[in-house]
Amino acid sequence: MLEVISISEVLSTNSNPKTKIHIEVIGSHLSDELLTNAVIGLRISLVNIGAFKTNGNRFEEPQISLIIDKSQESIANKALSIAEAQVSAMHLVDTPSNIKTPEYMADYAVASGKKYGYKVDVYDKKALTEMKMDALLAVGQGSCHEPRLIVMEYNPKGKKSTNPKLGLVGKGISFDTGGISIKPSANMGYMKSDMGGAAAVIGAVELAARLKLDIHIVGVVPAAENSVDANSIRPGDVISSYSGKSIEVIDTDAEGRLVLADGLAYIIRNYQPENLIDLATLTGSVIAALGYTASGMFTHNDEMAASLTSVGAPINERVWRMPMWEDYAPDMHSDIADIKNLSSRPVAGSITAAKFLEVFTAEHKNWVHLDIAGVAFADSEFAKSRTATAFGVRLLGAYMETMV
Repeated sequence: MLEVISISEVLSTNSNPKTKIHIEVIGSHLSDELLTNAVIGLRISLVNIGAFKTNGNRFEEPQISLIIDKSQESIANKALSIAEAQVSAMHLVDTPSNIKTPEYMADYAVASGKKYGYKVDVYDKKALTEMKMDALLAVGQGSCHEPRLIVMEYNPKGKKSTNPKLGLVGKGISFDTGGISIKPSANMGYMKSDMGGAAAVIGAVELAARLKLDIHIVGVVPAAENSVDANSIRPGDVISSYSGKSIEVIDTDAEGRLVLADGLAYIIRNYQPENLIDLATLTGSVIAALGYTASGMFTHNDEMAASLTSVGAPINERVWRMPMWEDYAPDMHSDIADIKNLSSRPVAGSITAAKFLEVFTAEHKNWVHLDIAGVAFADSEFAKSRTATAFGVRLLGAYMETMV
């Protein structure tokens, strides 16, 4: 075994991609909570985003093993599993979009499922057409990279439940130009992060499998690239959806809610999850409201809201409940379709987006929408520009443990 080395020495070995890192944690004086945070912090401090560098700064993620007192071994190993799932999600978000196509995201989930023991089904354009996933198809029709629907199911051995205890849906826009309603060029490169919700869902399912949690869960990722082409949907178009409801497209840059509409309707119709959470980098409005500190939470369910608030606060994955009153619903009414995808008023944008999604939840009583636009991709001490945070992976893991 290699000698125990300090973090400073770990960083000096970056040029050797085969280095095996052994971290000694002196934790007997720490509570389980502090030890968990210490291990997660140590692991994430070693994150490397220079995957495409060709000089000495490029290296692969090190293999980590912990050297720790036997009495705290299980706590530390669990913390390391949480951190590894977070790092996995971070790398997925940080991967550039010329590589991270919807197909790449699907292959990523398939590989994770094979490695950690959960089922993954992927539906391509032909299958989506037969399924009438029309909103997802509409968003992706302007791209040369065809959309995918990724369905992940983790059901522990011996568990006989047919309906999952928890359903997760993550927005999987691999890149967002805004479509015909094109975004300004400033910071558009950050739109590789518009699948932060998808990464959180993939990471959470992977985490449940890593920890062998005794909970049946299903994760759905509607994945597409919102690009600009002669085939792109236009403002003013009316499209259908998996639910059968018609949607008037007011703005093609409000595309995330379109793919989520099909994802939510799909998971409810086919799996009937007891509890349902979707996560999406959905609106700039939630950043205007909450900044980069908390996710906006939208729900009618007081119990789920309280639970997510409670588990999120101590791990710094905070959620803040926003109103879902019916006063906002008329802002999404359309003259020619069942609903429109953007309010005509320049206020309460994150709330009206949530009201749009609500239409596709079949009045599910245990549904929560998390708008993670301000917290999924942020400035950090690890890079000169914004990078992924993996927000949602640890939050969902902690929430799942309350349900076991």
